[in-house]
Amino acid sequence: MTQAVDTAPRTGSVSQPSAGETRLVIGLLLVSAFVVILNETIMGVALPRLMEDLDISAATGQWLTTGFLLTMAVVIPVTGFLLQRFSTRQVFIAAMALFSLGTLVALAAPGFPVLLVGRIVQASGTAIMMPLLMTTVLNLVEPAHRGRIMGNISIVISVAPAVGPTISGLILNAFSWRWLFGFVLPIAVAALVLGILKVRNVTTPRRAPLDVLSVVVSAVAFGGIVFGLSSFGEAGSTGPLVPVLALVVGFAALAFFVVRQTRLQRTDSALLDLRTFRTKGFTVPIVAMGISFMAMFGTLILLPIYLERVLGLEVLTVGLLLLPGGLLMGLLSPVVGRIYDRRGPRVLLVPGSIIISAVLWALSTVGVDTSVWFVLGAHVVLSIGLALTFTPLFTAALGGLPPKLYSHGSAVLGTTQQLAGAAGTALFVTLLTIGAATAGADADAAGIAAATASGVQTAFLVGGVISLVGILTSAFVRRPATPEGAPAGAPAMH
Repeated sequence: MTQAVDTAPRTGSVSQPSAGETRLVIGLLLVSAFVVILNETIMGVALPRLMEDLDISAATGQWLTTGFLLTMAVVIPVTGFLLQRFSTRQVFIAAMALFSLGTLVALAAPGFPVLLVGRIVQASGTAIMMPLLMTTVLNLVEPAHRGRIMGNISIVISVAPAVGPTISGLILNAFSWRWLFGFVLPIAVAALVLGILKVRNVTTPRRAPLDVLSVVVSAVAFGGIVFGLSSFGEAGSTGPLVPVLALVVGFAALAFFVVRQTRLQRTDSALLDLRTFRTKGFTVPIVAMGISFMAMFGTLILLPIYLERVLGLEVLTVGLLLLPGGLLMGLLSPVVGRIYDRRGPRVLLVPGSIIISAVLWALSTVGVDTSVWFVLGAHVVLSIGLALTFTPLFTAALGGLPPKLYSHGSAVLGTTQQLAGAAGTALFVTLLTIGAATAGADADAAGIAAATASGVQTAFLVGGVISLVGILTSAFVRRPATPEGAPAGAPAMH
């Protein structure tokens, strides 16, 4: 089942790019990644409009988000192979071409099935972009300057999903849902054209084997887990049997996948090399990052529900209310990166994880009479805590890897983000449903609002308990030692 393909082009080795070329490549990747990641959360606010225009149910419309996440979970594990098999330029062009094509298909979709196909094609390009960005930074930027670049990457990974609902609300307030894709398409095409014209190869492709069985098993494993978690989160009418069965199949396939990768990595032929977890300082940041992403995505799904169903705010108002936190996270991320370069991770991670935990505990007290300003303040403070944690965790996890594991480490990190995001969404929404059902709901609006508020309290209370683990793990994260073969004297990015 393992096919060894000679992938090295006949163009010779790739020389070290200049500082200007490095800035161009990473800058273009950052902008492109922000655009593609933005689409991960842009459809949620549009669901009511889509239900009306396309005559679909909420359960059907939810697949526009669930299908996107499923595709991401399936494709990301394969990126470790792709980043070895092809050059930076080839992978970038493929990713942006897929994303642009998917955006065009979604824009012109005559109905829901074609729109879903467009979203799946979009997600295929999105899944490739983030590991490409991470691997390129690790190859081009010397360890002493990675913190500030990872700070910029944090803007992409954390801020883009956070502001997606806000941008969606602003567009839908004046235009049809098609303009969610119409505004994005010219930007994506421009990035693709610029990449074709300006980006040259900054990595050297090498012979890389492709284990077809591992590809199939990884699709079943990660796709099954994300589908199961998302099905729990949707709380649909199918009952618990479907998500439980999907999780059982997913975790069984994951166990087989781990065993097979462990065997294949002995000959450097694994689809996803799990020796990344043997690298000192990799596992603890990955666990802490998973907790942070659970908190972020769980809060992103829960706060709009609370603000709309309990406090009675309009969708556009909710989007604008959550905007300051997302923008603040973006402004802080480069500053956090510079502090990391000077002081290391713990001075940022410990206070950041404490802030996240404190906010989750505070949000467990919200009710029907809670002030909107309290929620706004809590979200802003939570965004500060997340900004303090993301950059140190990305940099510490990947910084200690040897160069041959860069692409695999980036793929592991991307897969963890998707699984943690799906888990956080599923956990918070399921706890919301259970808490609301336990509280009971009268037929009138006041009773429903009170029950929903009770469910929100339950979800944030459990989230607060989980966040204590994040505080504990943050204390054990260390600045990684420079691995042998890492770039030394590479152009610094300012």
